[in-house]
Amino acid sequence: MRKRSTLQSNSTWDSLPVKLNEGILQTLEELKFTHMTPVQSACIPLFMSNKDVAAEAVTGSGKTLAFVIPIIELLLKREEKLKKMQVGALVITPTRELALQISEVMEQFIHKFPQFTQILLIGGTNPIEDVEKFKDQGANIVIATPGRLEDMFRRKADGLDLASAADRLLDMGFEASLNTILSYLPKQRRTGLFSATQTQELEKLVRAGLRNPVRITVKEKGVAATAIQKTPARLSNYYTICKSEDKFNNLVAFLRQHKHEKQLVFFSTCACVEYYGRALETLVKKVTVHCIHGKMKHKRNKIFADFRALKSGILVCTDVMARGIDIPDVNWVLQYDPPSSASAFVHRCGRTARIGNQGNALVFLLPMEETYVNFLSINQKCPLQKMPPIGDVVDVLPKVKAMSLADRAMFDRGMRAFVSYVQAYAKHECSLIFRIKDLDFASLARGFALLRLPKMPELRGKTFPDFTETTVDTETIRYKDKNREKQRRKMLQEKDKTPLPKKNFTKNKAWSKQKNKKERRKKMSAKRKHDEGSDVDDEDMNELLNDTRLLKKLKKGQISEEDFEKQITSGPKSKHKTDGPSHGSSDEA
Repeated sequence: MRKRSTLQSNSTWDSLPVKLNEGILQTLEELKFTHMTPVQSACIPLFMSNKDVAAEAVTGSGKTLAFVIPIIELLLKREEKLKKMQVGALVITPTRELALQISEVMEQFIHKFPQFTQILLIGGTNPIEDVEKFKDQGANIVIATPGRLEDMFRRKADGLDLASAADRLLDMGFEASLNTILSYLPKQRRTGLFSATQTQELEKLVRAGLRNPVRITVKEKGVAATAIQKTPARLSNYYTICKSEDKFNNLVAFLRQHKHEKQLVFFSTCACVEYYGRALETLVKKVTVHCIHGKMKHKRNKIFADFRALKSGILVCTDVMARGIDIPDVNWVLQYDPPSSASAFVHRCGRTARIGNQGNALVFLLPMEETYVNFLSINQKCPLQKMPPIGDVVDVLPKVKAMSLADRAMFDRGMRAFVSYVQAYAKHECSLIFRIKDLDFASLARGFALLRLPKMPELRGKTFPDFTETTVDTETIRYKDKNREKQRRKMLQEKDKTPLPKKNFTKNKAWSKQKNKKERRKKMSAKRKHDEGSDVDDEDMNELLNDTRLLKKLKKGQISEEDFEKQITSGPKSKHKTDGPSHGSSDEA
């Protein structure tokens, strides 16, 4: 495989070794893209000379145009014109937000080429409607997320015809889907893979989906070739250290001090987004706060569009927003929780400082997580500098507690958020740094402003004297939503009316007794296995059946524990052997 590395490029489009179509040049002029970025100047000529390309370039470096332009150029050069329902290009991307964004860019370019149509296949829409739309309008360019595209392939999409494909394959846990998709594609195709990071999963896709690709690595100007920085040079990357119980207070103070800026706040789980997002809506006044995560179905597209249009505001999100998304003028990317993988850290930071603009990123770390800074510097070539302490920090946690006391929905969100955070922490890729045994659960619960600790395996058998539970009976907290509260009351009443069947505790005295019964059952099972294959006479069989009947009577409460013991030990006076064990053989054999 050939490898090529390019430096910074300020070349104009007409300096390309291959001349672009006049319609494309006009669109570039209208969009005020006067000069190429390095990844564009490196990839476009290669694609147009029928090479496969695997490109690694920092976030915000213009990778979208590096494949959109060649797609149109290659389709224009086809000898046989594409039919209405004949797909000539396929763009695969990990999230629906990124797919929407690419679709918007593609639409601007194919506007001058009415012979081409595109279709967007993403989650959150009805797949049957997608099939109908494809049949009705056709599509030569498909932009899709892996799950929905795989579904369309499996439906055979009423004659979906893949003439050739230009895929954008990105890793976000979709490896299985992508391999399925690759199996459907024609072998004669041009394939490009674009990402800010090259992980092992992406390397597998390069080997599986690309044929002798040219590898392009675009590095920042002034960075040594041996240490390619994976985040933009104009990105100021900071970290701050604070205890679990101080983290949220610090975040709120920071957001209040940057009200007139546009900010993304990343959390590790959907439940944390739901909980802390609601809290921020109340605590950071006169600022638009949006929440977005992977479990949202139909709302995501609108929320994303609304936030993109804002001049200032806060978007609370999970890693669903980490890759490729181009939101104008993001000033700060705040990582309240470090992501589950080091490469995701780079993608998160890359939502700011795009296409040469200035941007800032800040990650909040617990004291025992500080070695993550060195790890990122070495593993991801992503240096961080320590931020001075955030000023004017006030304790807002009592207000969050008050929100939970006022509405059971908020109380539920807090409990779910805490549980999901602990579970996500346990699965962190950097398990030598992020160790669940190092977590101070009492401090963490205070930081989550919990009224009480949830019941979960990680906390079982432990006491937390440093955590003070609320004196309020949490079962008495009502839902603000009257219908929801009415439903809860109804369920509680039904629960009271139909209690679980009571056990006869005089007969089943204690767990230890129940344990004895289990032991006896095990012995009986062992006896059966031991006797398997041997000659069992009728008397032995009758004794076994009698024991089984007695056990059933005991279970039903028809006889007491004492009666069971007496009858099973005395039993029918059968052959009590005194010659020692027979080890599976019979005296009568």
